[in-house]
Amino acid sequence: MDKILWHNLPEKEAFELLKTSKKGLTQKIAEKRLRKYGPNKLPESKKAPWFFILFSQFKSPLIYILLIAAVVTFFLKEYVDMWVILAAVLINTLVGFVQENKAEKTLAYLHEIVKYKAKVFRDGKEIIIDPSELTIGDVVLVETGDRIPADGRLFESSDLQVNEAALTGESLPVNKELGVLDKGTNVAERANFVFMGTSATRGRGKFIVTDVGLKTHIGEIASLLKETKEEDTPLQLKLSSFSKKLGILVLVLCLFIFGVGIILGHEVLEMFETAVALAVAAIPEGLLVSVTIILTVGMQRILKQKALVRRLVAAETLGSTSVICTDKTGTLTEGKMMAAYLLTGQCDLKNDLVNFGDKKINNNNLPDHYLLLTIGAVCNNAISSNHEKGFKEDFIGDPTEIALLKASIESGLDYERLREKFSRLDEIPFSTEIKFMATLNKKDEENNVIYLKGAPERVLDFCSSVLINGKEEKITKENKKKILENFNKLTSQGLRVLAVAYKTAEKDKGELKDDDLHDFVFVGVFALKDPLRKEAKVAIHLCKQAGIHPVIITGDHRLTVKAIAKEIGLDAKDENIIEGSELDDLSDDELKEKVKEVTIYARALPKHKLRIVDAWQANGEVVAMLGDGVNDAPALKTSDIGVALGSGTDVAKEASDIILLDDNFKTIVGAVKQGRIVFDNIRKVIVFLLANTFSEMVLILGALAFGLPLPITALQILYINIIADGFPNVALAFEPGEEDIMKQKVKKKDRSILNQEMKVIIFIIGILTDLIIFGLFIYLLGVVGDLRHIQTLIFTVLAVTALMYVFSCKSFRKSIWQINIFSNKYLNIAILLGLGCQLFALYVPFMRDVLNLTFLTWGDWIIILVIASIRMFAIEATKYVYILKEKREFD
Repeated sequence: MDKILWHNLPEKEAFELLKTSKKGLTQKIAEKRLRKYGPNKLPESKKAPWFFILFSQFKSPLIYILLIAAVVTFFLKEYVDMWVILAAVLINTLVGFVQENKAEKTLAYLHEIVKYKAKVFRDGKEIIIDPSELTIGDVVLVETGDRIPADGRLFESSDLQVNEAALTGESLPVNKELGVLDKGTNVAERANFVFMGTSATRGRGKFIVTDVGLKTHIGEIASLLKETKEEDTPLQLKLSSFSKKLGILVLVLCLFIFGVGIILGHEVLEMFETAVALAVAAIPEGLLVSVTIILTVGMQRILKQKALVRRLVAAETLGSTSVICTDKTGTLTEGKMMAAYLLTGQCDLKNDLVNFGDKKINNNNLPDHYLLLTIGAVCNNAISSNHEKGFKEDFIGDPTEIALLKASIESGLDYERLREKFSRLDEIPFSTEIKFMATLNKKDEENNVIYLKGAPERVLDFCSSVLINGKEEKITKENKKKILENFNKLTSQGLRVLAVAYKTAEKDKGELKDDDLHDFVFVGVFALKDPLRKEAKVAIHLCKQAGIHPVIITGDHRLTVKAIAKEIGLDAKDENIIEGSELDDLSDDELKEKVKEVTIYARALPKHKLRIVDAWQANGEVVAMLGDGVNDAPALKTSDIGVALGSGTDVAKEASDIILLDDNFKTIVGAVKQGRIVFDNIRKVIVFLLANTFSEMVLILGALAFGLPLPITALQILYINIIADGFPNVALAFEPGEEDIMKQKVKKKDRSILNQEMKVIIFIIGILTDLIIFGLFIYLLGVVGDLRHIQTLIFTVLAVTALMYVFSCKSFRKSIWQINIFSNKYLNIAILLGLGCQLFALYVPFMRDVLNLTFLTWGDWIIILVIASIRMFAIEATKYVYILKEKREFD
């Protein structure tokens, strides 16, 4: 049945094949068919059960390394070490689980609030049911504002218009008509057919359900999503690579130390414990927790920007975005037509133009414009649902007619009073074939009046006069030519032009006929536009400043989108614009090169979006794709960051990583900024933790190389890494971001998570400053001889120096003297807590015994502060060298 070309069949044949009638199915037959064909709903993407989300938090090589370390410490009966390691794993798991589970619940709520009902005929009576209960052969009624609940063949239509943007990407409503269409008619042109997921913007109609669920057009597209492979994000790839390298390094070092120790005659158990101590020193236990918290904070900050992030790692991927592909309607523009200009007479752009909104218009100050607005309000089927209630108005109807109605209301006209005064007697509804609408209205005791609105060239064809300053003047060919030239100028500016005219009719005239369409008086035009969002121009500027390539992909006309592009500051030269039909002629290799120079894709279909995304990705770019329709879903899922509009379809939302709750392009730019801050903060944490970890490794390796006792124990290392220094590395997650974050160059997809400057800083902290600490260790062994005292001193040196140099990690592009080191209140508190934990370990008897510590003298504290100051000076000197070389970016 799904192979039948319903649009090519006469209505009678369609009814016969579906074994139904205009009265609909009986309830009994409907229930039988429902069991046979299944419910009319798309299979919701399998919601990950809570335990799946929980276990997904363990998918990290770093987690595996920590778990192995916990197992080893268990067999060594180092239970305190084991529990500390497991605590790090548990905290990471719980934070990630809670945040991702919360995001999924928010998405479920968004689905819940957009549920709707279907009006269907059963047993000859109209009833309201859940759309999932519809079945093949049902007769469904749709009216203005209704969503189409299934695919079906129309058999009744009264001025029905349907918004099919969700399927075709075309922003203007489609006029639905009856009749038989050619077999080869494509989906976007099937005027006698309606599709599930679209919505009626005007009129009413009835259709027979031909397909339900996955057999619908929207269902077929949804099923394609299963075939779309989901790639790892740049952060996942970088952290995975980093973790593997770290794991291999730790394993090689441990095996090397273990083997050398055995060769030198040490006991097997002794060397095994030493190797474990080295492993504990090498693994940054706090890294996973910190990264998870950074991503969580990023998600929350992005949510404040009115964007919902569904996956933690997506928060960082935003920061790597180098290309943003977006539609025009609703993201760069407000998505609502409005009157920009009113023109009367000959529509001279210099003399007859009135900027809409400049002033209130009445019959005294601007009589011609008043008549223009009157016709726009009366020859109109849109309504304002709250017009009499004093509330903010909600409009129902065709977007173009809503724009005309709003123009009259905002100019001070009472459209309901006007419609009552000029009550409608008859109507010729608008259609794409005739391109106009006409209404016959009562005027006064002596006459009626015919109002006409439509495409300028069509309206002019019916006119013999033009209204100029309240007087009707004969229209000439030269007048018409001049008026049309002015229309074209408006169109080239991206405006949609709608003309209006009137004609006096006899009092007893009660209906309109084709032979009435002559001798009209041309009044003027409405120049309509979908206004640019106030923030769009700034957002595009921020994109370009940040090195991000903004790309517009729209179904609109070339001239329309070109005008918008110019207005927002995009390069809109002809060579930077390509139409969908031209794109079809390019091979994948040709498109890969072409996308580098194209800024605008006009007359593009949703299928083109997938090719454009693939082409950019083939060039090594990180692509964010904005979409709202069903046909956008494959491109949303294939892109590095799929961004669905909050007003978009459920299928688009399911395929996305992020949902823009306000449909605003500026929101995605703000989210990109937060994504960069996320990556920035992850790097700060890694440098902070690895610098300390490297220091601990150098000390242990040095002691083993010289045959000395360990300068610090495994438990002391764990205490520093997770407790004393754990607070600062978590607090770095709350760094607000540097002022010039959006002026940095875009990170390349394959770049290392750490750049050269950061590696040098880690090396300096780990090697150069540790030479001082190790020299002190050897000296004290010879002079003091008390290993417990010496280990206490080294333990405190490592903890306190980390608490001090964390201030240097706040920025790698500016000196510590150029930043406000106390700008992060959480970091200030964390440093105090870290210092408190260190003092707690030193001066509470129970903790001293657990960690095998002793008291420190005032002289010891002076040594500690001197070494910490030397380390900070070394870091700042390194930063200064790189700043001088203008290496001010992370990559």
